[in-house]
Amino acid sequence: MSLSGKVALITGGSRGIGRAIALALAGQGARVAICHHADPAAQETIAAINAVSGGIAVEADVSDEAQVRALFDAAEAQFGAVDILINNAGILYESPLVETEAADFDRVIAVNLRGSFLCAREIVRRGNAGRIINIASDLGILGREDMVAYTASKGGIIALTRTLARELAPDVLVNAIAPGSIETDMTSPATMSAEQIAKDLDTPLARFGQPEEIASMAVYLAGPESGFITGQCFGVNGGSVMH
Repeated sequence: MSLSGKVALITGGSRGIGRAIALALAGQGARVAICHHADPAAQETIAAINAVSGGIAVEADVSDEAQVRALFDAAEAQFGAVDILINNAGILYESPLVETEAADFDRVIAVNLRGSFLCAREIVRRGNAGRIINIASDLGILGREDMVAYTASKGGIIALTRTLARELAPDVLVNAIAPGSIETDMTSPATMSAEQIAKDLDTPLARFGQPEEIASMAVYLAGPESGFITGQCFGVNGGSVMH
């Protein structure tokens, strides 16, 4: 139980990658607060967490400063100071550049990038952070046509990670995970065209990843074994990006 006594907060923690990370951290003994945005699945996730540890669900929009403060207040009231922050909340928007409205671009940046900034700033202001783990994407490195807002937000998260790692060292370790194509509600082969599926499977491992494969990396980065690692972006991506 490498995370026994730790408190973790996972944004976008009700389903998909966030849910898998929440359950994995709970399985290592952490008490877990998940943030969600009006998602009924949150209660089922909390029930699963409570079967092995302790958990609460808090509804919040991570792009809103006041709601981020209230999110941390709620986690602290239940469990005490948050030690581990997983910035996972994100939205996906796909549209050609010329058809992308400024409001659509702004919303993706607000949730994906501004939300990560606000949550990181809040945990550091409260003075107990040990680990910040940001969920980026291989597309933040590769880029992809018709996804200008999403790829820009994820590239920004990688840059944010490197800057925070330098600024907050040695007290806070900050790393990112850049998943490849992961089978979740948001990116399910069942809802993709044959062309999209072929594009996502064009990797050396030629398959979709599973949320639990991202969660195992998050557990490692949150735990004591990763104490000499900061400012890194780990590609759990089937080989889509190789450093």
